[in-house]
Amino acid sequence: MFLKGKSAIVTGSTSGIGLAYAKAFAAEGASVVINGFGDAAGIEKERAALAETSGAKALYDAADMTKPGEIAAMVARCHAELGGPDIIVNNAGIQHVAPIEDFPADKFEAIMKINLTSAWYLMQAAVPLMKAAKWGRIISTASAHSLVASPNKSAYVMAKHGIAGLTKTIALETATFRITVNCISPGYVWTPLVEGQIPDTMKARGLTREQVVNDVLLSAQPTKEFVTAEQVAAMAVYLCGDAAKSITGANLSMDGGWTAA
Repeated sequence: MFLKGKSAIVTGSTSGIGLAYAKAFAAEGASVVINGFGDAAGIEKERAALAETSGAKALYDAADMTKPGEIAAMVARCHAELGGPDIIVNNAGIQHVAPIEDFPADKFEAIMKINLTSAWYLMQAAVPLMKAAKWGRIISTASAHSLVASPNKSAYVMAKHGIAGLTKTIALETATFRITVNCISPGYVWTPLVEGQIPDTMKARGLTREQVVNDVLLSAQPTKEFVTAEQVAAMAVYLCGDAAKSITGANLSMDGGWTAA
């Protein structure tokens, strides 16, 4: 349990990839702050399970990723109750699929705030504490869409390219403080976010559900398999270890070969 005594904040972690990150960090002894929306009883069940797994504390914070003040308050709470944060993971994300001329402005603004600018505000709040501690790990969930584009996903692609650029910039700003900053770019992972975009893609492209899964989602991945949330989380755990201390400013693809072409 090499993360014993460390604390981690994972945004968007009440389900999907985010919850897999939290479970992986807890399995290595870290105290964890989970964040996101969902059924209160279900969230409490997950929080209690994380504490039992880690033997350390686990907190739930309902900070709204569209509100910078709430993001900063979550970091301050972690520092006061758990120490750190030693690890932060920018994972909160939403999706909307539509041609640009039909893309609702409110959907665009929400995607930019939740998928991109929330990461900037979380880093801004956490980096001074990491610099003072002279250690930190900053990880963001990017996407294959941080490297390539797909039609009808202009806001999401824009945000994920932004995450890749932000990663490089903050890696340079923190390189002499034993802080690493990286992003992981998975291909399609079977999560509620991916499942939720299937109806929009069916409508936008005039396809059946099966066609969307096989001809749109998995067509890009030469392995013809979904990436698993656990695989992404395992990469994050690796990035927190000493073996990865020279990996910073990297965009790490986990996309079944999607971006190899």
